[in-house]
Amino acid sequence: MEDLDVTTAALITYIRVSTSGQGRSGLGIEAQRQTLAHFASSEGYEVAREFVEVETGKGADALDRRPQLKAALAAARKLKCHVGVAKLDRLSRDVHFISGLMAHKVPFVVAELGPDVDPFVLHLFAALAEKERALISTRTRQALSAAKARGVTLGNPKLHAARKGAVEAVKAEADRYAANVLPIIREAQKAGASTLRQVADALNARGIPTARGGQWHAQSVANVLERA
Repeated sequence: MEDLDVTTAALITYIRVSTSGQGRSGLGIEAQRQTLAHFASSEGYEVAREFVEVETGKGADALDRRPQLKAALAAARKLKCHVGVAKLDRLSRDVHFISGLMAHKVPFVVAELGPDVDPFVLHLFAALAEKERALISTRTRQALSAAKARGVTLGNPKLHAARKGAVEAVKAEADRYAANVLPIIREAQKAGASTLRQVADALNARGIPTARGGQWHAQSVANVLERA
């Protein structure tokens, strides 16, 4: 990246996608990247570095499960600048996790909320989102209980159809994960990774796990490229 213009402020951008959230509500990698680029341009920031996290959601609200977020925080501390995200839930949907991030003394800006939202307001937004999720969960349980009381058979009595649906769900999840990782693979290839082994090394160096949370190998890269 070229030296930053002295008239602009540096910005570290953080993009996060999960296998279950790709493309939903405009949260794909490219959508977040475009949102952050527009925000930086309109608010006088210049993107110094970009960090992309691809995770499955298991244990995601723990910083040691977010190596790219840890790297973004370190880079922001070094440059003494903000970390920018497209939406607040790209940091987390958990208010306690967001509170913990604030303790790192690295300021965050959220493109959808604008540049002037202070940490206190970010906590409020996170708390409201968490409360909304709890209410949805409660209403779902109540609706299921009411249906059961009316004699509605819950679950899927057709085992064969259920198994088929489970297989299709696993395949769809794998396809979503491949779609998430593919842009990062292409970036590694543009940067000079010409073999599957070199691409795997690049993904491992960035702390990006496979769909099952393991290390990348040449075959696992080939599997993603085949799905894509």
